Amino acid sequence: MSLIKENTLRNISIEKKSTFNELVLNSFKKNLRQYTMVIALLVIWLTFTYLTGSLFLSPRNLSNLFLQSATIGVLAIGMTMVLVAGHLDLSVGSVAGFIGAAAAILQVNYNWPTIPTVLAALAIGAVVGIWHGFWVAHQKIPAFIVTLASMIAFRGAILGITDGRTIGPMDDSFKSIGQGYIPSLLFTPATQLDNLGQVVKNSFGDPVTGYKFLFNSKFYEGDIPPVNDMSLFVAALCIGIFLYTQVKQRKSRMTYGFEVLPLSLEILRLTFFSVIIAAFFSIMAFYMGIPYAVLIVFVLGVIFSIVTSNTVFGRHLYAMGGNLEAAKLSGINIKKRTMGVFILMGSLAGVAGIILTARLNAATTSAGQNLELDAISAAIIGGTSTMGGVGTIFGAIIGALVMASLDNGMSLMNLDVTWQYIVKGSILLLAVWVDISSRKKS
Repeated sequence: MSLIKENTLRNISIEKKSTFNELVLNSFKKNLRQYTMVIALLVIWLTFTYLTGSLFLSPRNLSNLFLQSATIGVLAIGMTMVLVAGHLDLSVGSVAGFIGAAAAILQVNYNWPTIPTVLAALAIGAVVGIWHGFWVAHQKIPAFIVTLASMIAFRGAILGITDGRTIGPMDDSFKSIGQGYIPSLLFTPATQLDNLGQVVKNSFGDPVTGYKFLFNSKFYEGDIPPVNDMSLFVAALCIGIFLYTQVKQRKSRMTYGFEVLPLSLEILRLTFFSVIIAAFFSIMAFYMGIPYAVLIVFVLGVIFSIVTSNTVFGRHLYAMGGNLEAAKLSGINIKKRTMGVFILMGSLAGVAGIILTARLNAATTSAGQNLELDAISAAIIGGTSTMGGVGTIFGAIIGALVMASLDNGMSLMNLDVTWQYIVKGSILLLAVWVDISSRKKS
């Protein structure tokens, strides 16, 4: 009798272990692309940190890196939705450049204030989206052809409205969109010895050896590290929101009987991503703080993650990209959704144009050139399928960071531009190959 009981307990233990392993494996497979991209980004950062003698990982450089990736990030968010719906937009770079030039003309030539200028830029982007949506949705012309035509036309339009000249400088309030940082409430900016640092120095004298090693290396300038308290507050707020939504989602899945990770692994996963969020904002806190442009990308990322994951519109986009005929038969208004996604893409191109012009403090004839390729690359590298129906906003933003990191790191290494293009093209090809291979296996 005891032998039977022992065997029964052993079988139950084996079943529990098997179930545990299956849950872990299923969760890993489901989020494989996202985990892979985060790990790949960290590997890229560590590699460039080693090759540049820690210069790449300095707060100054990483803050500039995030700022440089903002334009690509905004376009990648829109491009992800377009690709998920089964389309492609080749015009976003030229459209962003055109809208940025229009904004510069309104400010410099006509003295428009910042807010009306921004609203006008967004309106122009929406109109461009309506134009694209009309030809794609109602005239059945492939998006590739429509947006290719617009790419050429708007590149010429930029030359026309600027008369081949650089238009600038912009108003200070407009310029701050692309160059400004969220101000610190208590402490001075990072370019000076801030109040907190002075208190520490006055109270404890010279820092200890380890403190000196960390903060007097290439990572910082000056004896005491500056800090932007608002960035730390935003970091704490984001971690709190992240943990709240994840716990709520877990409870919801358990209520409806869906599989969830074991509690120990769930805690490990949440801790991992919380540390990444904290590190992301802390890096900027020890320089000038969070750039407004980065905050814009973050807010847009949250908004469109919710739109694509938790709304009817988002589910329809995935259905269209996954199987267009099935989507039609299920009653989805294909024309309406196609118009909607191109209007959003046009509006986001307007946001990108604003950030680009603000960062340069002027509109140039070459502004936005090749941005469409970077946006497409970021979306695909981030896990968006070229065949439609698959992709996430989070992945697109990670992809934008990967693209910006490659540009930044290779520039710090003084790598020839020729090799920079070759490396970026090779990585894009590799990402598409991985996507196609994974689809064949599934």
